[in-house]
Amino acid sequence: MSDNTELAGKVALVTGGSKGIGLAVVQRLASAGAFVFATGRDQGDLDAAVATIGESGAGIRGDVSDLGDVDRIFHAIEAAGKRLDVLHINAGGGGFAALHELTPEDFDATFSRNVRGAVFTLQKALPHLNDGASVIITGSSSADGGKPAFGVYAASKAAIRSFTRTWAVELSGRGIRVNNVVPGPTATPGLRELAPNEAAAPGMLEALRKSIPLGRLIAPEEVAEAVLFLAADRSRSTTGSELFVDGGSTHS
Repeated sequence: MSDNTELAGKVALVTGGSKGIGLAVVQRLASAGAFVFATGRDQGDLDAAVATIGESGAGIRGDVSDLGDVDRIFHAIEAAGKRLDVLHINAGGGGFAALHELTPEDFDATFSRNVRGAVFTLQKALPHLNDGASVIITGSSSADGGKPAFGVYAASKAAIRSFTRTWAVELSGRGIRVNNVVPGPTATPGLRELAPNEAAAPGMLEALRKSIPLGRLIAPEEVAEAVLFLAADRSRSTTGSELFVDGGSTHS
């Protein structure tokens, strides 16, 4: 599966690669010539995702909030005799909860997946990354706003932005670049699932669409193109940065 050779001979890992943005990234990196490992929590979704790229990849079931799973992911990559040139830390999620209704369990679940998971995925990846590798972390335009009831998710993505800038400096001695890709509201199953019920989903999506200057939701494939740019040598001078794929919504 290839429409160019920009990543020919490269090996990539995409966490949360079984659907939505992660699936689009898995498919795009594979189409650019990379061998892609994808992770996901649901084996059925993961198998279906990997089937779309055939021999260009492999699936490893795992939950990044479980550090035992993270260890197992890298053991599997090592057992396959592979080292990584591209790491896309994409797994994460969150939900709506205003301050007065927020529970410690809500807070811990979001920060465990989005922050703790990202921190220790990269830490545990270090022995498996080639010098000069590219690390891309999925941020969110929410980190720059103040959307009601979305505070914990937004704060978790703001933390990732801060870590990205630090890691870009810490890993520069190995030539490893670390960047954020920052999607706006993206047409994924996960976005629709943020609605309190299915009946409310169309209205929520329409309100989000109207908030975007380009007048439409972002397509997962558009985010994947940005990830490919950050993964490839075209961006070899880019590190510690944010690449916004948000239709203009963040700074409008």
